[in-house]
Amino acid sequence: MISRITRESWCALTATWTRRCRLIHTLPIPPSTASLSCTEDQARAKVWLRTFEDAKTVPKNLVELTFSRSSGPGGQNVNKVETKVSARCRVDAPWIPIWAHESLVKTPYYVKTTHSLLVSSSASRSQARNIDDSLSKMHAVVMDAAKDFITSEPSAEQRQRVANLEKAHANRRRLEKDKRSAVKKMRSNKGWSE
Repeated sequence: MISRITRESWCALTATWTRRCRLIHTLPIPPSTASLSCTEDQARAKVWLRTFEDAKTVPKNLVELTFSRSSGPGGQNVNKVETKVSARCRVDAPWIPIWAHESLVKTPYYVKTTHSLLVSSSASRSQARNIDDSLSKMHAVVMDAAKDFITSEPSAEQRQRVANLEKAHANRRRLEKDKRSAVKKMRSNKGWSE
């Protein structure tokens, strides 16, 4: 027998589901634009980038983690414990912005055969620290690729500084040209033609 769901129980069910989704997926969803050509897209991308930057790391459930034995010095710990962590995530994952795909493909972390990013860490003897390190590296790689396409307008102070630099350059260039002109005039008035 199918029971009828009341409005209150449906609201409670959707609220619970929403809370669980937030716990599972804590990164903001980027705007679904392939290019940031208009100012509206730029503004939405900047808002996304600020919230993404606040996250500081990528949640474990959004990447595939693999463990292996580290190489290098470390004695018996290296031979017995799988502390090296590799984090893999597809480039077309929903939490990675579309406009950053082109830049991510050019990074050394891109694996062409699986169309994914692969970041590994074996900096620590602790597997948990290496997990945190690889997830924060993944976050930094995606953030740097997304920042490449987001431009910001210069402030009034920056504009004034550039104008002052251009003016100083023009004055310096004018002085060099006058000096060179004086040298040429001096050479031509030696009386060689007489």
